[in-house]
Parts: sequence; C-alpha cells; structure tokens
Amino acid sequence: MQKRKGMYTKNPAMPRLRAKAVIMVRSGVSVRQTARYFGYHPGTVSKWMKRARFPFPARIGTDSSKPHYHPNSLKPEIIERIVYWRRKTRRCSEVIYEYLKRENISVSLSSVKRTLKREHLIRKRSPWKRWHSYPEKPLILNAGDLVCVDTIHLMKDIKERIYVFTLIDLYSRLAYAKAFKKSNTKNARLFVLEAKEYMNFDFKNIQSDHGSEFSTHFTERIKIPHRHSRVRRPTDNGCLERFNRTIQEEFLDYIPKNVRIINRRIVEYLRYYNNERLHLGIGLKTPIQMLKCFQGAG
Repeated sequence: MQKRKGMYTKNPAMPRLRAKAVIMVRSGVSVRQTARYFGYHPGTVSKWMKRARFPFPARIGTDSSKPHYHPNSLKPEIIERIVYWRRKTRRCSEVIYEYLKRENISVSLSSVKRTLKREHLIRKRSPWKRWHSYPEKPLILNAGDLVCVDTIHLMKDIKERIYVFTLIDLYSRLAYAKAFKKSNTKNARLFVLEAKEYMNFDFKNIQSDHGSEFSTHFTERIKIPHRHSRVRRPTDNGCLERFNRTIQEEFLDYIPKNVRIINRRIVEYLRYYNNERLHLGIGLKTPIQMLKCFQGAG
C-alpha cells in the first residue's frame, strides 16, 4: 500500500494523483473504494473533493506550508517603509537599513533583505554567473600587452538595440569597433578575433568588464588570458571608456541606427582615428605612429 501523505508533500506527481481520485469519485466510485485504491484515508479524499474547482480537474495543487501569522513577523508599516525607500532611492539593502535606523525603526538587515526579495524588488544573482578573480594588471611595455574590450548599447527604438563592440590597445591606442545585432559571447569572440587580424599583432592579455558577453564561456573559448576589471572601478578601463565617448560624439551620433550602415562607414572613421587623429595620451602622436615605433624597436 502506498504511504499516506498530507497536503504539504513535495512530490510533483501528487497534484495529478489527487485529480485522478476526484475524477474516479465523480464517475460513480465511492469515496471509501477510491481511498482504498489509491492508499489514502477517506477523509483525505473528501478534502480533495472539496478543493476540486472543476468537475474533471487536471490537477489539484499542493497548499503552501507558510503560516498565516507569526508573532515576530514585520509590521505592515515597516514593510511599507522598506518598499518606500527602495523605490525612492533604488539603493541596496544596507543603505535602506541605514535610512530606517535614522527613522528609529527597529529592524534587522536580514529582514530588510528578505522583504526586498519577497516584494521582488531585488535582482537575484544569475546561477550561471561565476565570481571572477582579479590578477595583477600586466605591465604595458609593448603592443598587445593589454587590450581592453567593451560594448556600447545604442537604442534603435523602444524594443530593439544595436551593440557596438569596441577594443583598444593600451600601448599604441590603436582601436577597432564593429556593430552587431546581438550581444553574446559568440559575437564577442568573433569580434576579438577580427580585431586581432585588423591590428596584425598578438594579444597577450584581454581586459573587459563583467558584462554577460564576457562571461566565463567567453574566457574559456577565446584562448587568450582574460581578466576582468574591478567592480565599480571605471578607471580600470579608462582609455576604452574615453574611446567609447569619442566614437559616439564624433561618429555614432551622426549616422542612422542601422548595423549595415554603421559597419560600412565605421571603416572610414577607424582609418581617421588610427592614422590622423592626434592623441594627448601618447604625446600628440597617432596610434599608427606608436605602432611603427614598436615595430621599429622590435
């Protein structure tokens, strides 16, 4: 005989089993016979009958085991203040906890976090996202010692975006960019390989932010040492962030938001940026001049 179980079981097959029992009773079989057939108490089958909303239900769900009341639960006004500060400041649990302390509201930090999670006001960490280590930044003595890669998001309309991948060599400041319709690890890998062919020298190290397109999947398939910039440290990618602003102000803001048009015209802009535009960061030289100096020294 099957082991008797209550309404709080975690067995995923129970909702359909309850429905089968209800259908059997409503087809003419007595409650006692149905209970004996499925191995449950007749009173349990009667409860299933009361919970069935349709004559022939497909499934009868399991009730939640959450208590209706707990003496230590947060008062509604405290929950309201937590939600208020979250929506007003859009800050983390620690900041909201400090605001509540200043209002003389006694609540623990863990309660603030649980409330935000229960109200769906906090974003969960992706189970696919792994923690990244931050190895020491390599010395930049030659071209390719460290190249930075990033993505610019352009809003084409409310529902569609264009993603412009950008890359810069920190020694020569030689840059490369290309637009894609999607931002994923596959396009990120293809972009880096195209940039390597465009610059015609080896990449010894790559640095990126923590975007999903530069996840561990990208690291494992690019086959080039890959490091991530520190969280909330935009200066780690300062040169590339400045290039992103430059290419937007001098090029992307003046052309239609179309991938084909961007990729067709970006070739001319990169030629100007790498061959003609003087850069203060490298002593008013062009990236090509810096690259020739490196190749000449080699």
